Amino acid sequence: QVQVVESGGGLVQAGGSLTLSCTASGRTLTNDGAGWFRKAPGKEREFVASTSWSGTSQYYADAAKDRFTISKDNVQGTVYLQMTSLKPEDTAEYYCAIDPTGTGSGPYKYWGQGTQVTVSS
Repeated sequence: QVQVVESGGGLVQAGGSLTLSCTASGRTLTNDGAGWFRKAPGKEREFVASTSWSGTSQYYADAAKDRFTISKDNVQGTVYLQMTSLKPEDTAEYYCAIDPTGTGSGPYKYWGQGTQVTVSS
């Protein structure tokens, strides 16, 4: 059974930075693509960023471009989301999802429980 676990969320002031991490027990992630999604209160879950298994192909939502960076360490089996210049509107529960096709375009089969990011103004 695959269990996806996110970590690294927290409270940060506007303009600050956070790095989220994602690991999956029961799966090495070496050949998997991965994505980050977020859900703010009262809003639909939205795509943030994704990467192919090798990191060669990466995709970003407009809100994440130039501020967030997704990366994948295939040795450590960890997916990261580096977030800089955070804004209050980035406040949300952030979810990691695993794409077994490896493309980074989905479909995403395994999802984590989320980690909360709160950005204060």
